Amino acid sequence: MGFSFWLAGLRSFSKKSAFSNALRNSSYLKKFQFSTSQNNLPSTIAEKCKTQFFSWSSSLLPLALAASAGSLAFQSQNIQPSLCEPSNLDSRKVSIGRKSSTEFVVKGIHKEVTQELIDELKAICQDNMTLDYDERFYHGKPQNSFHKAVNIPDVVVFPRSEEEVSQIVKSCDKHKVPIVPYGGATSIEGHTLSPNGGVCIDMTLMKRVKALHIEDMDVVVEPGIGWMELNEYLEPYGLFFPLDPGPGATIGGMCATRCSGSLAVRYGTMRDNVISLKVVLANGDIVKTASRARKSAAGYDLTRLMIGSEGTLGVVTEVTLRLQKIPEHSVVAMCNFPTIKDAADVAIATMLSGIQASRVELLDEVQVRAINIANAKNLPEVPTLMFEFIGTEAYSREQTQIVQRIVSEHNGTDFVFAEDPQAKKELWKIRKEALWACFTMEPNFEAMISDVCVPLSHLAELISRSKQELDASPLICVVIAHAGDGNFHTVILFDPNQEEHRREAERLNQFMVYTALSMEGTCTGEHGVGTGKMKSRCCTIFIILELSSNR
Repeated sequence: MGFSFWLAGLRSFSKKSAFSNALRNSSYLKKFQFSTSQNNLPSTIAEKCKTQFFSWSSSLLPLALAASAGSLAFQSQNIQPSLCEPSNLDSRKVSIGRKSSTEFVVKGIHKEVTQELIDELKAICQDNMTLDYDERFYHGKPQNSFHKAVNIPDVVVFPRSEEEVSQIVKSCDKHKVPIVPYGGATSIEGHTLSPNGGVCIDMTLMKRVKALHIEDMDVVVEPGIGWMELNEYLEPYGLFFPLDPGPGATIGGMCATRCSGSLAVRYGTMRDNVISLKVVLANGDIVKTASRARKSAAGYDLTRLMIGSEGTLGVVTEVTLRLQKIPEHSVVAMCNFPTIKDAADVAIATMLSGIQASRVELLDEVQVRAINIANAKNLPEVPTLMFEFIGTEAYSREQTQIVQRIVSEHNGTDFVFAEDPQAKKELWKIRKEALWACFTMEPNFEAMISDVCVPLSHLAELISRSKQELDASPLICVVIAHAGDGNFHTVILFDPNQEEHRREAERLNQFMVYTALSMEGTCTGEHGVGTGKMKSRCCTIFIILELSSNR
């Protein structure tokens, strides 16, 4: 009811409201579908998801919009099914899925892009656009995801300014052509797919630092700059931006997916570190969501409405970020455990102790084995916890000693720590490259990556139950967790061309999703919805509403 009231109020504000147009024009609202499988899932959860969809749907309009992934799409007319120059994918070997599916290839519909639109885009972008097939195919396939689409973008444009983005969106709106904002392409849930063809807006040329306010500890940047590039720029000033997702991620994409990373346990997620945004809406209007003030009670919190919207509400063109001082000192520690539950219990006990660890990362024995193979290491292949403590030298060491005592009380062994900068960097490099290390065990396989999150008190139970299923599976499954905030990942290696592999990978993924939902968790803690989590997101909404109604 609250969301329906919000939407009604927003629409009544102005018949020509840009937000209203953006909501009305989203073709995903017309195509949004829900499906689920009950194989090895908590039955009550699956049944509620199936039976309550239509009864809830009337009050979920803005939520359904937020759940749709990847494209700011506009209502199309005279649309015909098309392959839109598909790649050499053999449809006899793979299954063609809808957007609500985790099948190998996402189905789409395609409207022919007119020469008039191409001419308009050429006038806007000059040489910064391409119709080259190889370039379009590259932009139509995520670099770190098994998800693919039958269609690819018809045009790829590379705007250099906010005004160019606005003009591009206005042209696409006029011709009713879908657009897909594109950043570092590091997302793993098929966010940058173009299932309906259209225009891909590659933001990588917009990567300037527009203003740095050292005394205010904030910075204004364009969306195409990477977080690693930004931190290199900020280091001489003694400042840094604390979110650390995968290498290559850009600030605009991080806003779109509401990402976080290993430092979120101390500094929060993207929504906690963005002060304001400038966004191009579906009709080409440019809006600024807030001022540079650190807090405001003036009306809707439009900044956080946009963060996590995954391109469905607008294209981010400017971001004002909150910065932090580079810590004076830090200590990195590692320890081993006989079981993964023991490791998860220590993570929970550490947070309950009041220790403000900046990182608490959990790796299972399979992940450690992959690290050993990939890096020629000889680490003990047992469940492992990694910590980082920051502050003054004395405070960091005090935290380390307290956690060492907690570890010894929970069957932990081999507690070691490092203070040397190079040693610390090497340890975290191993953790950052964990996904790529997994592929050394099956170089020709793809990875389906789960991303569930639960209240911290449920983490040990969730990991234990999931680990039983994973260990019993014929597939290679790796567990990684941001254990300090209840976020748990599994890398499931599978051959997408083998139906039994796909089915088993999806079964395991759904098991973890629905188990997390039954524990008042979520289907994605930081990776976002994309095409891979459409049905899971839908079910998350139902469970939240059901739990609320039961209270």
